[in-house]
Amino acid sequence: MDSEVFKLIKAEEKRQAETINLIPSENYSSLAVRQALASCLTDKYAEGYPGKRYYQGNKIVDQVEQLVVGRAKKLFGVPHVNVQPYSGSPANMAVYLALAKPSQTVMGMSFESGGHLTHGSPVNFSGRWFRVVSYGVGTDGWIDYDQIEKLAKKHRPKIIWSGATAYPRLFDWEKFGKIADKIGAFLVADIAHYAGLIVGGAYPSPAPFADVITTTTHKTLRGPRGAMIMVTKKGLKKDPKLGEKIDHWVFPGLQGGPHMNTIVAIAVALAEAARPGFKKYAQQVVKNACVLADQLLKYGFDLVSGGTDNHLILLDLRKLGVDGKKVAVRLEKTGIVVNANSIPYDPALPMNPSGIRLGTPAVTTRGMKEKEMKIIAGWINESLKFKTSAFVKTSADKQNSKLKEISSQVRNLCQKFPLP
Repeated sequence: MDSEVFKLIKAEEKRQAETINLIPSENYSSLAVRQALASCLTDKYAEGYPGKRYYQGNKIVDQVEQLVVGRAKKLFGVPHVNVQPYSGSPANMAVYLALAKPSQTVMGMSFESGGHLTHGSPVNFSGRWFRVVSYGVGTDGWIDYDQIEKLAKKHRPKIIWSGATAYPRLFDWEKFGKIADKIGAFLVADIAHYAGLIVGGAYPSPAPFADVITTTTHKTLRGPRGAMIMVTKKGLKKDPKLGEKIDHWVFPGLQGGPHMNTIVAIAVALAEAARPGFKKYAQQVVKNACVLADQLLKYGFDLVSGGTDNHLILLDLRKLGVDGKKVAVRLEKTGIVVNANSIPYDPALPMNPSGIRLGTPAVTTRGMKEKEMKIIAGWINESLKFKTSAFVKTSADKQNSKLKEISSQVRNLCQKFPLP
């Protein structure tokens, strides 16, 4: 019907099929998830909550929302779930507004240390509406819990955010919980990156220690681009109305009608995550990341914190004398897709940071394992072997010839591991 759009979709499909996606926040959803996402539920307005809608014709929609809420409660072991947030940032915004008032003190991991923009970055609403106290990592790249406790006791924030977007180690949710309890703060765990790993038993759950949990539904969970907010037993014990407050700030506080097609696709993704095979997937994601990290270390690369415990790796490129953006562009020429990323204590600006971030959720979905991680690490090493000047002289025959050779090898490997 629309040849221009059709060509673009097919072109993107081809790009995804022929490249190795190492962006840790991206993944491939199943055909079943995509079919649900494109269903007739996209046409239904459903402002409100089950049994309390502002429109008629929501009998089936109510069942859909109740279904996905029930599945999320069971999978994550929590008593209250809101599945209406459009994405992760609005979900976090709703939590802020439910738990604190503008200008009050909140605490979160700094963007430079791997925290998300919504955890208090000055360029984000969180940093503009609230007084932010940021914690970070030590020079070794690991979280400094003593620093966090000292800052919390000094500034006594209303909310402490845990979780990150570029931290390659485990979060000690129990330590965070104890720190929050000492000062009477709400602990919010943002598990957007870890949700699938948690469900699969490959990453610890914050449910026993946090008051509120937020997550996106894509990334390691392999669902559509949506989000959820969960209130734990601990959170309801602290404030029995906490779930109601969060629901109010999702709707009518921030949003109008929920995207019911996304919500029904989340239901499908949660059903897939409940299957035994998903646990194997989650564990393989971490195995692959560890092998990839170890192999890069053998090639002499500097890894922030010296390795990884989860699905992502952060490379410090300073000794190569080149910024992460140039490296990401070069690797894309070979068909290896990563993203430029700041590193702790980065002397460079965020637009041209000193690192790259890479991870294994997407390649693991395609069925790649340890053997392929070693091959990919070799290609990364070969792609970046050239002297610094070669990053500027991109027309050098030797460089282009090598990059083309690797690109051909990448496409051959991708053909053996088709998209879902």
